[in-house]
Parts: sequence; structure tokens; C-alpha cells
Amino acid sequence: MVLKNLNSKNTLIVIIGPTAIGKTALSIELAKFFNSEILSADSRQFYKELKIGAAPPSPEELNLIKHHFIGNLNLNDYYNVSIYEKEALVVLKTLFQKNNIVVMVGGSGLYIDALCSGIDDLPNPNPEIRKKINHIFDKEGIESLRFQLKLLDPEYYNNVDLANPKRLIRAIEVCLTTGQTYSSLRTKPKQKREFNIVKIGLNRNRAELNEIINKRVDLMIGNGLIEEAKELHKFKFLNSLNTVGYKELFDYFENKMSLDLAIEKIKTNTRRFAKRQLTWFMKDQEIQWMHPNEKEKIISYIEALK
Repeated sequence: MVLKNLNSKNTLIVIIGPTAIGKTALSIELAKFFNSEILSADSRQFYKELKIGAAPPSPEELNLIKHHFIGNLNLNDYYNVSIYEKEALVVLKTLFQKNNIVVMVGGSGLYIDALCSGIDDLPNPNPEIRKKINHIFDKEGIESLRFQLKLLDPEYYNNVDLANPKRLIRAIEVCLTTGQTYSSLRTKPKQKREFNIVKIGLNRNRAELNEIINKRVDLMIGNGLIEEAKELHKFKFLNSLNTVGYKELFDYFENKMSLDLAIEKIKTNTRRFAKRQLTWFMKDQEIQWMHPNEKEKIISYIEALK
């Protein structure tokens, strides 16, 4: 584990891990212990309409600790990782004026990387080009995106999460907008931040995590996920709803599958999503991996690095 800028007293504690691993509960415990506030880096939880399917902190949890970037956007708001980086740095600077420790929590690796290391300067989306790419995706599926990206940028094709249509669409869009490969434009060196960064990765036995995911999906269904998705069905074309838990129920509403199958697919796709998240995070050598129940050990580790 390497701390950046050891001469700085300000420290960002980053709680990282796959969905359902226990990040929210631990981050609240850490924020209470260090008398801090929490920055969210979960891109689905930015949207206020996704009250159940995005598994944001409960109202009770939000009352315990002040959170930032939870329910701060509407579904149709334009937002990207570059905007997040700029806004999060501004919030972080303000929080460091009150306390030299801030907790960040999330499962969106790209957003975590943006705040910790900076993001490449890429062109803003071209509405017409994105509309055409989305049309191809809607009509021909994800395989058409993979085929197009492989032609435009073989290097990025070999590194990107091929199951993530948002990543594929963005890369294709940049290639078509600039006439250059997406990989050639992602060359910005890591930025040195003016604060320490301590990354704690949470993981647990795969079978245990899968069981937790399955139970959480059942709990979401019991709490009204179907009704929530039904209200949002008319907005299914928005990128913010192109996500696990909603896509499957939209297919159910359109008589493409039974409700039982839709729920089973939510569980399967959430487990696959968790696996992809872990694959992303495992590449980061700065992350110290621990079990989410090891609160005292995690606190001792952080204090030893301060």
C-alpha cells in the first residue's frame, strides 16, 4: 500500500468493493469514528428516482452521516465522469477545511479513479452520433457494438469490459467524433492530488457474496422494485436506466419473459456485475483488501498510515 503525498495531513479514505459487499455500513461506521462525511462514487445512486434498484443508503443511514452525490441528479440530467471529478474535488476541498479525513465509498471504478488519479480530457458527447449508436444498440444488440469497436479501436476492444454497453458506446462515439482511436486519447498521466489516499477493498467468500446478492434482490422486490420500475418504464431509453434491475423488469413489462425469469436474471446479472467490479479493482495495487466485518482492523490500519 502506497500513500500519495505523504507530506499532506488531509486523507481520503476510499472504501471500494463490489455491489452488496457491505460498503455502505462500513463507510458509515468509519465516518462516525473519524467524525467525517461521505462522498459517494456509485454512479447509479446519483439519480434520485432510483430509490430501490440502485440500493442507495436508507433515509436512516443518510440521517446518521451527511452524504454527498446521493440522489443529486434527475434521470434525464446529462452527467459524466469528468463532471464528477470536477465537482467532487470542489466538495472535497470544502470538507477538508472542516476535517482532515473524508470517507469515499463506491463501486464505480471509473469514478473512483477520476477522483484519485484524474480523468483523460475527451470530447463531449456528440448528440447525433450518440443517437445513431444507441439506435444500433437497440436494434442489433451489444454484439453490434463490440464488432464496431473492434474495427475502430482493437487495442481498447481487448481491454474494455465487453459486457458494459455504456463503455462501448462512449468509445465508439469518441472514435467517430475525433477520427482517432479512443485508446490513443486516454494517455493523460495520473495526477498527483494534494491529499493522502488510503484505499480499502472489501471482499468476502464468493458463495457468501452470491447469497447476499440473491437475498438483497428478493428484499428489493419486496420493497417495491417492480412498482418503481413500472413508473420508470417510459424512460427506458435513458442511459441512466440501462442498468441491472431495471432492464430485466422492462423486458417483463414488454412480455419478453416471465416475472420469475426476470427476477432470476436480476440475480444472475448482479452476480456477474459484482465479478466485473472485482476484476476492475484487482488491477489496482494500492488497494488493501479486507473483510467488511473487520472494522477494528481497518481502523487500526488507517491510523497506522496517517
